[in-house]
Amino acid sequence: MLTEAIPLTEVVGLLGSYSDFVKAVVDVSRRVMVVGGELHADDEAILLDQGSRQENLWGINLYPSEDDADWIEFDSMINIRPRQGNRSRGVDDRETRHLIREVVDSLVARP
Repeated sequence: MLTEAIPLTEVVGLLGSYSDFVKAVVDVSRRVMVVGGELHADDEAILLDQGSRQENLWGINLYPSEDDADWIEFDSMINIRPRQGNRSRGVDDRETRHLIREVVDSLVARP
């Protein structure tokens, strides 16, 4: 679980089975993130075990080689939550996307 910033090179080191992106789950309330699970559900489980609440967790994909505007993709099965008004794999709420970007930007130091 990331609670302090890491360099982008560490994210690149987690590419693993996906050649160009890394899965991550962000807790927008606690402002922490888990990166590198095979599935978003794996990262989600770690955060839930550490006290996060489901409604604050959002799955994303990080593309380290992309520029700032395109390196975060809001796409995960864990994001489908009709009770919260999110009916897609994306993150429909603009403010939530903004919060996710803030957390990611604070935890991954990009050159």
